Amino acid sequence: MNQLTGKEYHIKTDVCVIGAGHAGCEAALATARLGLQTVIFTMNVDSIGMMPCNPHIGGSSKGHLVREIDALGGEMGRNIDKTFIQSKMLNKSKGPAVHSLRTQADKAEYSKSMRQTLEAQENLEIRQAEVVDLYTEEITDETGRKCPAVTGVRVHTGTIYDCRAVIICTGTYLNARCLVGESITETGPSGMQRSTYLTDILHRLGIATRRFKTGTPARMDGRTLDYSKMSVQNGDTPVIPFSYSTKPEDVQIEQVPCWLTYTNEETHEIIRENLDRSPIYAGIIEGTGPRYCPSIEDKVVKFSEKSRHQVFIEPEGKGTNEVYVDGMSSSMPDDVQQRMYRTVPGLEHCKIVKNAYAIEYDCINANILKLSLETKKVSGLFCAGQFNGSSGYEEAAAQGLIAGINAAMKLKGRAPLILKRSESYIGVLIDDLVTKDNREPYRMMTSRAEYRLLLRQDNADLRLRKYGYEVGLVSWEDYDHVVWKEEEIEKEIARLKVTRVGAAAANQQYLASIGSSELKTAASLADLLCRPEMTYELLSGLDHDRHPLPSEITEEVEINIKYEGYIERQAKQVEQFDRLEEKKIPTEINYDDVTSLRLEARQKLKDLRPSSIGQASRISGVSPADVAVLLVYLEKFNREQGRE
Repeated sequence: MNQLTGKEYHIKTDVCVIGAGHAGCEAALATARLGLQTVIFTMNVDSIGMMPCNPHIGGSSKGHLVREIDALGGEMGRNIDKTFIQSKMLNKSKGPAVHSLRTQADKAEYSKSMRQTLEAQENLEIRQAEVVDLYTEEITDETGRKCPAVTGVRVHTGTIYDCRAVIICTGTYLNARCLVGESITETGPSGMQRSTYLTDILHRLGIATRRFKTGTPARMDGRTLDYSKMSVQNGDTPVIPFSYSTKPEDVQIEQVPCWLTYTNEETHEIIRENLDRSPIYAGIIEGTGPRYCPSIEDKVVKFSEKSRHQVFIEPEGKGTNEVYVDGMSSSMPDDVQQRMYRTVPGLEHCKIVKNAYAIEYDCINANILKLSLETKKVSGLFCAGQFNGSSGYEEAAAQGLIAGINAAMKLKGRAPLILKRSESYIGVLIDDLVTKDNREPYRMMTSRAEYRLLLRQDNADLRLRKYGYEVGLVSWEDYDHVVWKEEEIEKEIARLKVTRVGAAAANQQYLASIGSSELKTAASLADLLCRPEMTYELLSGLDHDRHPLPSEITEEVEINIKYEGYIERQAKQVEQFDRLEEKKIPTEINYDDVTSLRLEARQKLKDLRPSSIGQASRISGVSPADVAVLLVYLEKFNREQGRE
């Protein structure tokens, strides 16, 4: 309902999403699909789902996030399946825990397709406008604490949107400035208009901000490159889709090649000679950059022993000659960029379309958030994406989806969806962001997941589809398929364990033909599948009674049998982990009463207010001894409160 009150024009809605990048798109789609009237605000509708840095989705650990987003009912996997131009499965020579899908996107088509999805979504309105104020009123929350709660936002034209929840997904736009050497422009990524008002609003609400920095390489005219001096990098055949809803036959397209070349000592010398002109080393940049995605200047300085660094030439799409120079992000001046890029084999006559640049922006310390991604200080205010201090499209989309789900759960009076780090990469991501003191843009990596053998990308649907169904983003048909899939996997594993093969001559001959050792005595098909050289497909030569099963079943059967011992060991570790996670810490606890805590631990616990003993144990500055003290105190506290 819209109404004019005095000179103020009010529009009533349920949820306002600020920002239409990867986090904002997932957040808005989630709330709208869950039946809430949603408005998504963007500085420019042409930037919806934009990829200002490398136009690819997935990669090491990030592919896991995309599969998990899809399993929960998110959009990123479906959208990249419609718009990719090359697909590869990374780390195939290693174990299944680190296999990760990576696809190169058609940059323009990805953004166009995501915008079309938003435009077609019921309950969702797109609005090109800058949010310049946030309205709150004082309420008493569920713990009896008085706190501000979101009531609406105002845009620069004066219209007020009355709402019950706000999700901030400003990415790298907030008070952004782009740097190319001594040239500084106060814009968002790719020259887009920046957002300027929200920082002061947050400060007014008692929410502090910090400055982070990221960067991107140059874009070049691909017609000016000499590909004969580079190594071709082709995609995989057959293509494996990201989304569980995509039919494999729909993604078997003609793929576009990428190319590999290298920097050299001449490149590095030009960079070293001009370090004083780099904003990073001249002290011009205030923000902290990502450790795991360094600029070429950082690589040359910090890895001075290396004589070369990889450079991938990746097309930006089928409808453009523009290519992306992956591995050479920089903030060097224009003339230095012209010289250094032209020292790279194949780039000797390159013409730059867009300079490499660094971008600084305001974000928050995610320690101010609950695990639901709602702020602790303002009820109904959620935050997601690079605004939370993370980096990457996939990390942003994952947070946006969870923030959107939990905003909807809050407005519907339901419990939030909190994914544990023992059951998902998304759980690891959010737990790390809100629990640890991240002093640089956070990037997801497989090494951050303690139980990564259980959290493979191939089983994301088995782990998370039920949650997507429970919150309402996954249909009964899709969830029922996962239930069937799980039953079929268990049945086939059981069959292979009881079906035995003898040492008959035909069996011995077959084993020899595939390079496997002969049988000394009868063995189960499961035992044979445990052999390194054996696959489920090769096992068919000994398994004459098998019935055809889809690859989504046989892949899980093979992994579960081959890695059974390791999987069982991690499952036991998860049981121990879950015991600590289940020990909840009451929100009203006064840590000053826990007199045996060390001063540092007491302060950290007061600041972060962990929800469980498990989360408390992961806080930097809280020692195992502090956890033991806290456990003893909680037992006494709960007894006095009549909770035990």
